[in-house]
Amino acid sequence: MRTPVRYLWQGVLYLLFAATVGYFSDTPAYTYVEAGKAVIKLSLSHAGKRLVECRRRTAEELAELPPNMRKAMDCPRRRWPVTVEMELDGAAIYRRQAAPAGLAGDGESSFYRTFTVEAGRHRLVLRMKDHGEGGGFDYGWEKEVDLAPAQVLVVGFDKVDKRFVIR
Repeated sequence: MRTPVRYLWQGVLYLLFAATVGYFSDTPAYTYVEAGKAVIKLSLSHAGKRLVECRRRTAEELAELPPNMRKAMDCPRRRWPVTVEMELDGAAIYRRQAAPAGLAGDGESSFYRTFTVEAGRHRLVLRMKDHGEGGGFDYGWEKEVDLAPAQVLVVGFDKVDKRFVIR
């Protein structure tokens, strides 16, 4: 039975629901970054160098293999872990070594970290090493950055050009 009172109550409930959704869509206020702060995001994936370099198989070795396994190059899959360092104004704010992904240890090492810093001019230094324990870093980047309040600076790595990318 459809009565006018029933339609009136239905309208009141719809209005109450719409008001509740409208209220919570704007309240409480969400602030991504505190006033006077900026964000630096480190987000990169990079495959380390191979633990053992590829080598060319001899003719005798190839003859011993089944026909479907005869590849001239023997390339073991395992890779070195990758180390990433970040300095801000001369102070180390991040240093991490990540193992390669995958069951065979042949994938990329991934890094993701967010830093909230004071807005303004900073000296940012990035370093990455993708080979064994000895020796220095393979890739580096150093620059003055001017961060505006609420700015998000993203640090990545270009796999083709083999260099850090800052956006």
